[in-house]
Amino acid sequence: MSQHKPKGGKAANPLHKPWTKTDKSSANKPKRNAATAKPQTAKAVKSVQNDEIKVYSANACRVLFEQRPDAVIRLYVSDKMAAKFADVMKYLAAAKKAYHIVDDAELEKVSASTHHGGVVMLVKRKPIQSLAHYLQKKGLKTDCLMAFDGVSNAHNLGAITRSCAHFGVGGIIMKQPELLQSGAALRTAEGGGEFVAGLSCDNLPLALQLCKEAGYMLITTSSHGGSSLYNTALPAKVVVVFGEEMFGVSQNVAKSADIALQIPGSGKVESLNVSVAASLILGEWYRQQL
Repeated sequence: MSQHKPKGGKAANPLHKPWTKTDKSSANKPKRNAATAKPQTAKAVKSVQNDEIKVYSANACRVLFEQRPDAVIRLYVSDKMAAKFADVMKYLAAAKKAYHIVDDAELEKVSASTHHGGVVMLVKRKPIQSLAHYLQKKGLKTDCLMAFDGVSNAHNLGAITRSCAHFGVGGIIMKQPELLQSGAALRTAEGGGEFVAGLSCDNLPLALQLCKEAGYMLITTSSHGGSSLYNTALPAKVVVVFGEEMFGVSQNVAKSADIALQIPGSGKVESLNVSVAASLILGEWYRQQL
């Protein structure tokens, strides 16, 4: 494993090709012992603070850097992916932040995942907004929000976030919006996590009532009833509510809904995965607003 850290003095040679493992200024220096290098890297990873998260995979890391370069604290990248992140390493070196070129085994340790995609970033967590603060925005004549009643699977959260970003959804309301920023969720979102706000609430029925008072209509789904998605006019300002896949939304939430939708199909399966159902509804809402 080779490590690159910004140094004072002449920086031209190291920055010419940031992914190069050695340069003239370091050629005559004694090589670091690999046995002592790994514990140092592991120590750095363990020092993650509450306001820091680990993001991995090429798309998630690339989009985050493009949107919030100042949020990047440290970069770990494989030799194969280093050239693609040369601009990130150059930026970090100029900002006096560290980057490390490591092997796949070390990346797996850093990310705690086999799906790291050759790159891991330690970054500042994106701030979480309260729903009340979001609803203070004025002049939103068209807006779509998602609300989750017990949805917590990281891959579903990431897939839905990706669809939300694609269809211009403003935010996702849930009791634990920090789940949207788990490594697995952000990887699955493929960069979409940078464009969708996590909106916190302590009580979902109360949060949905606040949305109704702000001019939003509430939409839920049902596999056994409701209006056909493709024969229903969807309002310009909506909150689409999804519950945990097996049991759906709670009774209190269902009672508050203005529209219950059914997604037409062959009937050969009882229901769709929550992320697929969300994508279909968001796509139809977006189409109708064009």
